[in-house]
Amino acid sequence: MHSDQGFEYQHASSRNRLQGAGAIQSMSRKGNCYENAVMENFLGHLKEELFHRIRFLSTDALAAQRKEYIRWYNSELISTKLEGMSPVQYRTQALAA
Repeated sequence: MHSDQGFEYQHASSRNRLQGAGAIQSMSRKGNCYENAVMENFLGHLKEELFHRIRFLSTDALAAQRKEYIRWYNSELISTKLEGMSPVQYRTQALAA
């Protein structure tokens, strides 16, 4: 679980609960809110385009649709910020250069 360095995330009870669940904790560097910005932006799109528009009848249906959304977002979504390419196309082109 990734979080900022808020008190509630640093508290021993939170850390123990995560450890008990088998989760690994990571935190942003102190005073650096920009580390989470990209993920927060993606999650905002995911919620708006998927969760707020569809009512899922099961957690399996939700998980399958979430997986498909992430595949679509990375492979097919065209972004003007990425010179008209999908994230996968942009990354592939950058690595080939």
